[in-house]
Amino acid sequence: MSIGQRLAELGITLPAVVAPAGAYVPAVRSGNHIWTAGQLPMVDGALPVRGKVGEGPGLVPPDVAAGLARTAALNALAAVAEQAGSLERVKRVVKVVGFVASDPSFTGQPQVINGASELLGQVFGEAGVHARSAVGVAVLPLDSPVEVELVVELG
Repeated sequence: MSIGQRLAELGITLPAVVAPAGAYVPAVRSGNHIWTAGQLPMVDGALPVRGKVGEGPGLVPPDVAAGLARTAALNALAAVAEQAGSLERVKRVVKVVGFVASDPSFTGQPQVINGASELLGQVFGEAGVHARSAVGVAVLPLDSPVEVELVVELG
């Protein structure tokens, strides 16, 4: 099954590439690899949720943050597709780096970034299995709860 067919089966349409919020580009190709910039979970040019991830009043619940990590990964895939010409050229996902703006008591960053990792497995199958870092940070740009970067290898 092609990646396009798998996306259709999953009901996924890649979003437009998110415009950079600073002096950088969304993705860079170097040899057989594409490295994305950190992608926020932007939807139609805006963050749907802002704040720190954790349990309790005023915090972004971990399950909501996992959905945001999925959205950020979709934005990263859009940047990859723009550089590669098509996601069909992706041989494998090599690395995912996920940042979670965390309440000081929150330690569930891996479960949040699973939102991105599980999406990549659904889209690419075995080629979506990757190395990963899930890092808790004090704050992210625009008060985003999550940020995701990808490194993919082209075939």
